[in-house]
Amino acid sequence: MKTIKNSPMQIWFWPILFGLISAAGLLVALIGDGWHDVISWMALGLVAAASIWLGLVAKRQS
Repeated sequence: MKTIKNSPMQIWFWPILFGLISAAGLLVALIGDGWHDVISWMALGLVAAASIWLGLVAKRQS
């Protein structure tokens, strides 16, 4: 098993980014209808797709 030292920024970058995008998507969904819903779906879908992709990349590397 490799011992890799990562800075806190390297560890927390993706979770913080995903949290901010998710919060923005949920807030936009609460604010209005129509295009607001589309933007919300895109934001939440982006987080889901990126999470799956990053999970698959991590699984291949281990």
